[in-house]
Parts: sequence; structure tokens; C-alpha cells
Amino acid sequence: MSSSSGLPERTRRRVDRRLMPFIFLLFTVSYLDRVNVGSAALQMSRELGFTDSVFGFGGGIFFLGYILLEIPGGILAEVWSARKWIARILLTWGVISSLTGFVQTAHQFYWIRFLLGVAEAGFVPAILVYLSHWYRAEDRGKAIAIFFTAIPASQVIGGPIASLLLRIHWLGLSGWRWLLILEGIPALILGVITLYYLTERPQDAKWLPAEERDWLVGELAKERAERRGHDSIARALVNPHVLLLCAVLFLGLNANYGVSLWLPQMMQRVSHYDVSTVSLIASIPSFMALPFMLLNGWHSDHTGERIWHTCLPRLLSALSLLACFFTLDNTWGSVFLLSLATIGFYCAHPGFWPLPNMLLGRTAAAASLGLINSFGSLGGFAGSYMLGRLNDRSGGLGAGLLYVAACSFASGLLVLLLRGAVKKTVTSSLVSRADSASDC
Repeated sequence: MSSSSGLPERTRRRVDRRLMPFIFLLFTVSYLDRVNVGSAALQMSRELGFTDSVFGFGGGIFFLGYILLEIPGGILAEVWSARKWIARILLTWGVISSLTGFVQTAHQFYWIRFLLGVAEAGFVPAILVYLSHWYRAEDRGKAIAIFFTAIPASQVIGGPIASLLLRIHWLGLSGWRWLLILEGIPALILGVITLYYLTERPQDAKWLPAEERDWLVGELAKERAERRGHDSIARALVNPHVLLLCAVLFLGLNANYGVSLWLPQMMQRVSHYDVSTVSLIASIPSFMALPFMLLNGWHSDHTGERIWHTCLPRLLSALSLLACFFTLDNTWGSVFLLSLATIGFYCAHPGFWPLPNMLLGRTAAAASLGLINSFGSLGGFAGSYMLGRLNDRSGGLGAGLLYVAACSFASGLLVLLLRGAVKKTVTSSLVSRADSASDC
């Protein structure tokens, strides 16, 4: 009896040990290649003569390219192969990421960032679909929290790496160029490893004992049967709940990506430190966010609650960014408040991303993940560009901080509108399970 009762925990732990460290590594490299241009800009903008508007547009145009394959990427991961799609993404973005180190003009910068977005498109939906193949709904929030913890982890790692690479000057190339060139190489290596290391679905997992494999396959099949499966892809894309999730993420990532991309330059402008020290300071907010993100994911799974675990972190970010508006003349006060804002940014993910799978059938959820993340990408573009534009127009950081604070506040309030739909879905699932148990 004790062996049977411990089966779910044993299986989850084995899946965790096999998959999550590698998936964490993949997203760490992905996010580092996405935002390392923020650290590179400490030298690049001056060397190439870029204004804040030029850098903001170039940094943000990545997300316009990213949108193109988001929806088909999520669907391909579900109906074709998440493993092969993820490997393709890694290989192409590794090449283009390294090429960013050779740009000379603003237009070259725009094009290479756009192509990098196209290359990396579909990565997050593909991973989220992949996790839904391996984790039950009640375990998914923690798995997603571990996955998204790679975002602050990449910035914690990226800060010291940038601090070292910005000091070098090899073969006539500045440090910022080597930073971009060298950080594209790990993606190429991991793309090849992915094809051989990741297992497509539980039924293919020879590394799982038969008892655990059969239990996991059965549980996931039961979950698919309980969930509303009649939503077609077309209906999912116009589902009011999906569109609301799109708006929530669009506004939330306005603030999240805007601050992430501009954080090194924010730190440079509120302090008098050299670029290497600034890169280290800019990693502090992400370091602070790591344990809180994991804790929020665990608590969201433990309680089964998703809405407030998304709302409250967004409101924390909004209040912290608003307070930061008044402390721009205080370096360490700004670091503290931006750390609180960053904690809010990343703690919102574990509660948010299980919602599409809760509200939709599997294939429809895969399509909706691409659409939702596409709107998030639009938010990433808008936040990055608007901060640069507002910086140029106002001559300071204040107006941009107010903009991202308002976006974060609106995102936190909008997600509350989904409370009724989530409660109805949870109730329906409980009734379905009770009926199945009575039939047995």
C-alpha cells in the first residue's frame, strides 16, 4: 500500500531529475542571448552612436520577429515533435546571436535582432507544451516555476560574464562584440544534445520504470479526458478568456522586458560606476527574485490557486516601479526597488502559465499558448521601445518608469476577471473525478 501511495511522488521526482535541469539550462541560454544586448549597450551605444530610441527599437524589434512563428510553433510542438522543434530553434538562434556581434549600423542592428526573434520564435510555447506532456495539472505550476526561474538565473549569470567580457579587446574587437559572439555558441552545442537527450513523451521513456511510466501515461490521459476537448484551434484563438490572457501578458511584459533590457543602462545612469561594476549591480534584482519565484510556484501548486498568485506579484511590481520614480537620485534605493519589481515580474509566471491548459483542450491550449506569448512579445517590443522613446523625449528615466508601472498595475487587475472561469473549470474537474471514482 505504501508503495502505491508513493508512486506519484517517486514518478514526479524522477521526471524532475531527468528533465528540469536540462530544460532550465536551455531557457537560461535562450534568455541570456535575448537580453545580453542590454549589457552590450553599455559600450555599443556609445561606439556606434545609437540614441536611446535606436537602441530601444532595436532591442524591441526582436519580439516582432518572435511573433511570426509563435502560434505554429506551439501547434507543431503538440502535433509533430516538441523535441525536434526545440532543437531547430537552438541551432538557428545560436548562429544569429553570434552574428549580432558584427553589426556596424542601426539598420544592421534592427535586422539582426529581428532575425534573432524569428529564429527563437516558438521556444517558450514549445517548452510549455512539452511540460504538459510530462506533468499533471497539479504539478505543472512548480515545473513552470523552475523553467521560468531560468530568466532571473540567466541575468544573475550574465552580469558577471558581461563584467569580464566587457573588459577585453581581442583582435581589434571591443568587449561588447565578444560578449555577443561568444554567448551564441552554447545554443549550438545544446541544439545537438537536445535531439539525443530529451524524450518526446512518457510512453517513450525507457529511463522510467514500467510501473511509473504506466501510471504517468494513465494520469495524463485521464486529465485530457476530463478537460474540455471540444474547443477547436480557431475557437481557441477567439475565446474571450484567451484574449484576456493575451491582454494580461501584453501589459505585464511591457514592464518586464522593458526593465530587463534597460536595467544595465538604468544602473549606469543612477550611479557613477564603470561598465563592469554596473553589469554586476544589474544582476542583483534577478538574484533576489530567484527564491521568491520558486516559493510562489510551490505555493500555487500546493493551494491550487492561480489568479491571486498572478495578480499580487504584478501589483508589487507596479508599486515598486512607482516608488522608484522618486528615488532615482539614490543608487541603492533604486537597486532595492527595482529588485522588488523584478521579484514581482517573475513571481507572476508560475500562476499565469497553467491557466490556458486549465481553460482549454490540449491542442487548443497549444495554439492559445502561441497566441498569448505573441501578445507578450508585442508587449516586449512596446516596453523596450517606449522606454527608449520616453528617455529621449524627457531627458531622463522618470517617464519610462511611470509607463511600465501603469502597465504592470493594469495587468494585475485584468487577471482578476478570470476568477469566475477558473472556479467553474476547477469545480467541473472535481465533479468529473468524483463521478469516475463512483463508477469504479
